[in-house]
Order: sequence, then structure tokens, then C-alpha cells
Amino acid sequence: MDVQKYNRDAWDAQVQSGNSWTKPVSSETIDSARGGNFRLVLTPEKAVPADWFPPLDQCRTLCLASGGGQQGPVLAAAGAEVTVLDNSPRQLMQDVAVAKRDGLTLETIVGDMADLSCFEDGTFDFVFHPCSVSFVPDVQPVFDEVFRVLQPGGVYLFGACNPVIYLFDYDALKAGQLEVRFSIPYSDQSSLTTVELKQLKAGNEPLCFGHSLEALIGGQLRSGFHIADYYDDKWASADGKVVDQFIASTFATKAIKPDR
Repeated sequence: MDVQKYNRDAWDAQVQSGNSWTKPVSSETIDSARGGNFRLVLTPEKAVPADWFPPLDQCRTLCLASGGGQQGPVLAAAGAEVTVLDNSPRQLMQDVAVAKRDGLTLETIVGDMADLSCFEDGTFDFVFHPCSVSFVPDVQPVFDEVFRVLQPGGVYLFGACNPVIYLFDYDALKAGQLEVRFSIPYSDQSSLTTVELKQLKAGNEPLCFGHSLEALIGGQLRSGFHIADYYDDKWASADGKVVDQFIASTFATKAIKPDR
């Protein structure tokens, strides 16, 4: 299966069904951002600390796998020069719609987060990358490409799922039970039964991959990043909160590309 193509179609369908990560921000939110007052998330609930952001005025910013009319328009309103790259054309249409509605300038590109070959080395000062690596089978090419397209001293803000959430049977989670069924790393393609995979596809659900902490954190270090800060967060859904009783189900990191 072509995972990139399948997940592109699945996320296009998620836009139509109103997934919370596909709903554009309001004009009021954009107006606040123009005044320097904004709240962005890398993970479902906790706001990114203000001191994690570089100075945004004319900051060359890549919103990576971040379509949906949310982060990109807010950062553009706050003064950044924004490019949004996402696998889903319909997600990017949400960014275009907000930009048109509120008089913002931003660029949108349909593409794979693991292949940023359309950008030259050192194109960006800042990369904002909310939870989305769960939709690619290998994260190391993503980190390598982000490192390449950042300027020395550039900032990479990254959110991800704690792999512990992929240990549990999903139907049991929805029933409020923690039933360990899978191992990490996890893949919908290889971990689910044929029947379960058919049900996932019938529901236009994206294929997910549960990467190890070694891949998610060690992978950034292997690319050359220095990790400057970290926080845990919870998941907003009811089934996610079952896990959150015992351990945070998501996390975010602030990484820096060294000056030399």
C-alpha cells in the first residue's frame, strides 16, 4: 500500500467529517495574533510556552504537516513568513480560506513531511510540527530533512504521541479498559487483523504508526539537534484520558540546530 496516498485521501475525508484538527481558527483569533496574543498547541491540550518561539517578525517559518487553517494563519498574523506543507490538499484549502478571509499572506505546498527536497538547505528559521509523525512509517527521514532546511540556530518545535498509547487494544480503551495487546514499534498495517484493517479503511481513518521513544527523541539527536526543552501533555479524547490517568499520552520538544 502507498501509505502517503492512502493517508492523503483519509485526511481529505477527515476535513469533510469535521475532525477537530481540520477546523480553521476564527477571525477573532487572527486579530488577537496580529496584536501578539496567541495560543498554539503541538499536542492536544497544553499551550506551547511563549518562550519556545523565536522572534516571529519576518521569521521564515515552515508549518510542517500542519494544514487545517490553524497554526499557519496564526503565525502569519503574528508576523512570520509562513509556508505550510501538508499531505492533504483539503487541509491546505483550510489555510488558504483563512488567509483569504483575513487578508494574510502564506504559501501552501502539498507534500510529504519526509521529503522536503523542494526546499534548499537553510531555507527556514523556524519549523512548527504538531502531532503528525504517527502517520508516517519512518520518522528519521523527517528529522533529517527538518535539520537540513533549518538555518544554524534555527528552532524546531515538535509534538508526538507517547508510544505507550499504542500498547492497548483500541476497542477496550473505548470501553474504559487498559488491555495490553500490541508491542512498540506499532503499525496499523502489521498489527491489526485483516478485518480490523478493512474497518479502518471503511471509516476513512488514517493509517497510524507508534514509534518508539528512541526513534522520536533519539532520532532528533541523531539528526544533529540539541533538545532544549520538553513537556508532557494529555489527549483530548475520552479513550485517551483512560491512559492519561497513569501516564501522559503526548509530549512536545523544543530542539535547536547548533550554530556549528
